Amino acid sequence: MTVELADLLEALNAGRTITGGSPLHEVMHRTSQEALRITGELNGGYHEPERVRELLSQLIGAPVDESVNVFPPFYSDFGKNITFGERVFVNSGCKFQDQGGVSIGDDSLIGHNTVMATLDHDMHPDRRADMIPAPIRVGRNVWIGSNSTILSGVSIGDNAVVAAASVVTKDVPANCVVVGSPARVVRSVPE
Repeated sequence: MTVELADLLEALNAGRTITGGSPLHEVMHRTSQEALRITGELNGGYHEPERVRELLSQLIGAPVDESVNVFPPFYSDFGKNITFGERVFVNSGCKFQDQGGVSIGDDSLIGHNTVMATLDHDMHPDRRADMIPAPIRVGRNVWIGSNSTILSGVSIGDNAVVAAASVVTKDVPANCVVVGSPARVVRSVPE
């Protein structure tokens, strides 16, 4: 049986462990090479915003709305499991490890050098090459400050603010401000 990208995406989106060296892992590796090629072109020089969106569309395998703005460099080691809402802004230096899925809601702002990591490795040393995916979901009108890290399985509620340099290890409620490592709720967003 031939394993295709659709099979891999189905497994990733179901949260199934991808065994190191398996046919699914090999498809992941091939897809990563394509992502590295596209992001290499994206990051290799200046491009008008329309061309940036064209390259992002190639990367994610779907159209990117004309209201989306991404400032390169932008890095992804997979690409095919990212979704952007409308009027999303991603500042320069961001890194999306999106195998588990990264979705960013409308009107959200992602600060410089934000890392979104959707894969964990198995803790058992004999299975360390196995990867466990879990999605990151960013709601509407979220602001993620510069140099933040969002870990696998985290959802960030609508209107939330993640302070700069925070490490988000668990879900962030809507309308809250989180700070620190690990990030904790410190107050509500003003109405």
